[in-house]
Amino acid sequence: MPIHASAIVDPKAELDSTVEVGPFSIIGPHVKIGARTKIGPHMVIAGHTTIGQDNVFHGSATIGGDPQDKKYKGEPTELIIGDRNTVREYCTFNTGTVQDGGKTTMANDNWIMAYVHVAHDCHIGSNTIIANSVQLAGHVIIGDWVILGGMSGVHQFIRVGDHAMTAFQTKLMQDVPPFVMAAGYPAAPAGINSEGLKRRGFSPDAILNIKRAYKAIYRQGLSIAEAKEAIDSLATAAPDDAKPHLVHMKVFLDEATRGIIR
Repeated sequence: MPIHASAIVDPKAELDSTVEVGPFSIIGPHVKIGARTKIGPHMVIAGHTTIGQDNVFHGSATIGGDPQDKKYKGEPTELIIGDRNTVREYCTFNTGTVQDGGKTTMANDNWIMAYVHVAHDCHIGSNTIIANSVQLAGHVIIGDWVILGGMSGVHQFIRVGDHAMTAFQTKLMQDVPPFVMAAGYPAAPAGINSEGLKRRGFSPDAILNIKRAYKAIYRQGLSIAEAKEAIDSLATAAPDDAKPHLVHMKVFLDEATRGIIR
């Protein structure tokens, strides 16, 4: 096992034989790490933390620390990280709280840049890019293929839909629907992430219909209830490859926890 001589790994920790641990890193007793994951120097991995395969942690990060929540009383809550994630320097990921589901999670293939904070009970999907110094408060949900611009701040209980994007220093106080770009302090809608959708293989018809749904929400003076009706009508007439995306937008509006950016 390629563990540096200066690293401290608790004997109860469960590390695959292919895991690499860099100098001066500390790994606690309730940690499990999967094959080929690389732990850089000066890392602390604590708590009931499970990390999958082929992840890269570049060092000087604290993973699995206690929630920054005064209600936390030492309960054995969890942090679960999937496969093929890259986590850069000085990031902090906290475990969950029993007041929520008891878990903080991150799925697969994410790119997490330096100084990112992921608070208790957050859930990050797959294929996201979270840029330098983004701060996620507790109970935040980040969908798949989301891009969060550097120094963006996300209020607790906010949801960011799949393929959404924020600009540099965006302040999110309300939910961001799927495919929508947000910018500003506080955030305001700024169109859809059409370039990102093209890169991910969305058809011209799908992108066109997503733009129409965006206009129904933001450009036609409709209430949220009226916008959902308009999106239903769009979905009825849309090509088959566009229908699921419109349904996804409507479901997100149905489930919005703090309203949506306006």
